[in-house]
Amino acid sequence: MDNSSKKPVASISISGEITLNLHSLNNEGGEGNQIMTRQLTILDKYGIEHTVNGISGDMFKHIHAGHMVNYCVENNINLSTYSKKLDPNRISAKELKELAGGKDQTQKDVVDAIIQSCAICDVHGMLMTDKVGENGSSTNTPRKSTIEFAWTVGLPDKNNTETYLHTKVVADAGAKGGATGSNEGQNIFHRPANHGAYAFICNIDVYRIGLNDISREYAISDLERDKRYKAVVQSLLSTILNPKGAMTSTQKPHITDFKGVVSISHKLIPAPTISAINSDYKDEIQTIAKNLNKLEKDAIEIDQFDGLGQLSEILTSLYYEEPYKLG
Repeated sequence: MDNSSKKPVASISISGEITLNLHSLNNEGGEGNQIMTRQLTILDKYGIEHTVNGISGDMFKHIHAGHMVNYCVENNINLSTYSKKLDPNRISAKELKELAGGKDQTQKDVVDAIIQSCAICDVHGMLMTDKVGENGSSTNTPRKSTIEFAWTVGLPDKNNTETYLHTKVVADAGAKGGATGSNEGQNIFHRPANHGAYAFICNIDVYRIGLNDISREYAISDLERDKRYKAVVQSLLSTILNPKGAMTSTQKPHITDFKGVVSISHKLIPAPTISAINSDYKDEIQTIAKNLNKLEKDAIEIDQFDGLGQLSEILTSLYYEEPYKLG
């Protein structure tokens, strides 16, 4: 694509309704031999309370980080030792110290080093808790995430959970028993299989990729920012097409539909988002975009999608744009 035809992208938001069948992405652990399903209480736009299934934003953030690590490895984008292993600590104080040549650093220097050394730390954020400051005191240095996932929330009256029996096939199970502690006996589990239409929200502050929030300066080159931007967008598409989460080895979700709105901001006005819990969310977003464009001409672009095919087309087009840069 000709660079002159690229549009700067400051932020991207996805608001949609995704239909998932026979999944356990909202598994919250076990009690005895029963796998528990995470449920949430929400209010609809009329103030009516509902209890629904919910998938934590942590789940989709973890899935995105996994896909992004693979992309970064394949495309020679900087990653810390911890991030390459998908360690949730992201980066160690020891590694940062080595990058600084063993010298103490200010918080600005620490954030610069975090951004420069690791794309995952830059995009997904982290908290450095064991760095020692110049006066010998311990200081916490945060790096706020540039990508955010909301809870993926079941729409009222459009989600449910069923439980089925799962057993391990064991020869002579009756003779071996199930309480020997040798892992040779019969194990019986009760597993949930969830289905429903879910409200999905994701936001990316593209302009913050590589930006040190303390100095308000970019810690990496424009070329490196563009590489990381592409990693974020492609990994987001991979996250939706191939969610690798709880129990997906045997309960891979049947994604049967995904429809909604992608809003793109080409300036610093945030890309608008409204939850699909509100059935009028598409019209609301269009109205907000229209009003925002009165404040900043051509700031907001809205693309509706009706299926994964159309969403993949929108994200592929965004992949070839460029990240907005503060002047």
